[in-house]
Amino acid sequence: MSEAINVNAVKAYLLDLQDRICTGLQAEETDDSQFIEDSWDREAGGGGRSRVLEDGAIYEKAGVNFSHVFGDGLPASATAQRPELAGRTFQAMGVSLVIHPRNPNAPTSHANVRFFIAEKDGADPVWWFGGGFDLTPYYPFDEDVLHWHTVAKEACDPFGDSVYDKYKTWCDEYFFLKHRNETRGVGGLFFDDLCDGGFEQCFATMRSIGDAFNGAYLPIVARRKDMPSTEQQREFQLYRRGRYVEFNLVFDRGTHFGLQTGGRTESILMSLPPLVTWKYNWQPEPGTIEASLYSDYLVPRDWLTELNER
Repeated sequence: MSEAINVNAVKAYLLDLQDRICTGLQAEETDDSQFIEDSWDREAGGGGRSRVLEDGAIYEKAGVNFSHVFGDGLPASATAQRPELAGRTFQAMGVSLVIHPRNPNAPTSHANVRFFIAEKDGADPVWWFGGGFDLTPYYPFDEDVLHWHTVAKEACDPFGDSVYDKYKTWCDEYFFLKHRNETRGVGGLFFDDLCDGGFEQCFATMRSIGDAFNGAYLPIVARRKDMPSTEQQREFQLYRRGRYVEFNLVFDRGTHFGLQTGGRTESILMSLPPLVTWKYNWQPEPGTIEASLYSDYLVPRDWLTELNER
């Protein structure tokens, strides 16, 4: 007899998580900007609740999406690597967010937690959890990186001594721009296909990581949102945002899955920043703080050990 899978409990948690994250982000905004909610339905089944704040004093763009989509079958492009999913009905639900602050000293951040289940008569369901969060600074501060990874480790520790190291390494490897030979930022956590240990254990892991986001990110925003910055820093921020766009369009699994399964394009591409630039064959001047981002931060590092030893 297969273990009971409580899909409704997962959905209730995700809706509540979206509420809590939006409330926390909104509390750091210093003008009258508000999240605009946009509920939508998907013709093939399901829908979602998108919330976007644009052109705020603190957040140039902040999007926090909930989606719950379902259907009678996945397209061939989605089952090519997972043939056991062919011929099954499916449900996919999650919360996904991307925050692009206005101040170049405040980092971009991304997080998502998600659940997938595929079922057919006479067979056990195929299900898993996935998610994580990562930080993309333009002008990094070691205390921010240390705080980020400390909270990430605390979220993982109840589930085993090796979980943080495993998910941290997975994040470094996943959020890597192969064509640039650089990480997207200073990492965090990433996990996928989590089903070992049973539904309740895996659900608890996903909840712990989802619940950790506000505590990981909001203190960094509070420290950096009002720092003075220059036009040169702004130009560098817009240039580096181009890397974010490149990753999301070329590599991101969530973007690909959403588009392949007929998701809502506006919500899927909510992650893209409102302003971004590309420059041909540009490199920072050696010895500058911009150059140190490439040499010291856009590479996998054992952040907790290195920064705690300083």
